Amino acid sequence: MRNIDIQSIKQRFGIIGNSPLLNHAIQVAAQVAPTDMTVLITGESGSGKESFSKIIHQLSPRKHGQFIAINCGAIPEGTIDSELFGHEKGSFTGAHDTRKGYFEVTDGGTIFLDEIGEMPLGTQARLLRVLENGEFIKVGSSKVQKTDVRVVAATNVNLLNAVEKGRFREDLYYRLNTVPITVPPLRERGEDIYLLFRKFASDFAEKYRVKPITLTPEAIPVLIDFRFPGNIRQLKNIVEQISVLEYEREIDAETLKRYLPREQASHVPALLNTEKAAEQPFSERDILYKVLFDMRRDVSDLKKLVFEMLTHQPAETDLLKEHSHLFENIGHFDSHTYPAQEQTDGFYLPMKQAQPHEYEDQKIEDIQHENAEESLSLEDKEKEMIVKALKKHNNKRKYAAQDLGISERTLYRKLKQYEIEE
Repeated sequence: MRNIDIQSIKQRFGIIGNSPLLNHAIQVAAQVAPTDMTVLITGESGSGKESFSKIIHQLSPRKHGQFIAINCGAIPEGTIDSELFGHEKGSFTGAHDTRKGYFEVTDGGTIFLDEIGEMPLGTQARLLRVLENGEFIKVGSSKVQKTDVRVVAATNVNLLNAVEKGRFREDLYYRLNTVPITVPPLRERGEDIYLLFRKFASDFAEKYRVKPITLTPEAIPVLIDFRFPGNIRQLKNIVEQISVLEYEREIDAETLKRYLPREQASHVPALLNTEKAAEQPFSERDILYKVLFDMRRDVSDLKKLVFEMLTHQPAETDLLKEHSHLFENIGHFDSHTYPAQEQTDGFYLPMKQAQPHEYEDQKIEDIQHENAEESLSLEDKEKEMIVKALKKHNNKRKYAAQDLGISERTLYRKLKQYEIEE
């Protein structure tokens, strides 16, 4: 495709930038648009993936049909099937009327499925049937309906990794990935960052009726070198903040740095395996359990240490007696350990310091902790709770997941991870 065509597409859809990676993505989108091929757009959050779905729709023969953009991650798992495929009256609680789904409404048009990696496995199977046969069935119905819809999907996660972990269907992945388009992150677009800054500065100057902000020569490299983890969306927010809050319209490097957030390292008080964490991050619940178990173990060890110190100091028996309730869970000394003892409120205290020769023929038992055999492994605890929840609800995943406070998808992944048989 000639460069002039790419430039005209940029002007038509308001795309700013001259990055070779951006130009290549636009060229692929324009080439595949006239066909009915399924397209998978990959890129980080905020990089502008939805703009490419609009390019594909507007340059296709379906441009006069309806275009609907759906965020799969924003629709609750229990209602996404109804949203996409419709439902019959009375098919579930609250279904007071028959409803058309997006695949029926957009017949002859284009559906953009953003965050496709968040789609539940059951819905993925329904989507695969639409892509392969153009057929779907409403929730609560047995009637097969036809639809002629083009699907453009997008994701900001690695779907191949999701396939390997059982969170995404392999057959659906290859069906969606007929033509892949990769949208580059903002940090890889070089001078485009400054071009976008000027565009946003002009837009906000018009919106708030102020003079456009500009950057000093020293501030421009600071802007371009910033990584922008939130991509175009983050840059736009920063320009809006500066446009509203700064009286001086020429922004120097020091002023700009105040609006660029520093990269923050995580200070979570838990040890994480970086390789495993990259593949499967810990949830807040996991981290909390880990911290609590570590604290319990530390407190138990500390109590044992203090107890042993006090029992070897005859002068401290009154102190030990006074605070005996603090040591009730670490075991009692039996009568064979100390021949002369006084029993006070169920807690044994030594009356005299033992001499070595008194115990040459005595068998001394080690103090046992109440939680000595209790596993402090986070995974063991999590597995134990999952098994209990399944048993409580007769292996019904839906109710077990609700009891555990997790989604049914997460429970399914945990069952496979821990090899739990239902």
